[in-house]
Amino acid sequence: QVHLVESGGGLVRPGGSLRLSCAPSGFTFSSYTSSYTVSWFRQDPGKGRELVASIASAGDYISYADSVKDRCTISRDNTRNTVYLQMNNLKPEDTGMYYCKAWGTDYEGGPEKNYWGQGTQVTVSS
Repeated sequence: QVHLVESGGGLVRPGGSLRLSCAPSGFTFSSYTSSYTVSWFRQDPGKGRELVASIASAGDYISYADSVKDRCTISRDNTRNTVYLQMNNLKPEDTGMYYCKAWGTDYEGGPEKNYWGQGTQVTVSS
């Protein structure tokens, strides 16, 4: 079954760091034919999902939300078929469920596909 798997969340004190990972199951983020942009979203209870960071298939385009700029780094290792979100100097307001999303195509001209993971919880608290 095709899906995304996130990991790396946890409880951390303010000022701490975490590295989240997102890996696909059943497809490849980036290959000779496939091309997927991957993003991380954060969701607080009762609120919508907020875009945190995105990285294009070749890693040549990266964007961040203003709230995490200078504290987070999104990267991808296409040899490991994994996207990472390194979060440093974490603040209580970074608390939330973090979801990975991938959208793209398995081959040029193919149908666009859109996948979400189940989320990984990040809690920043003293």
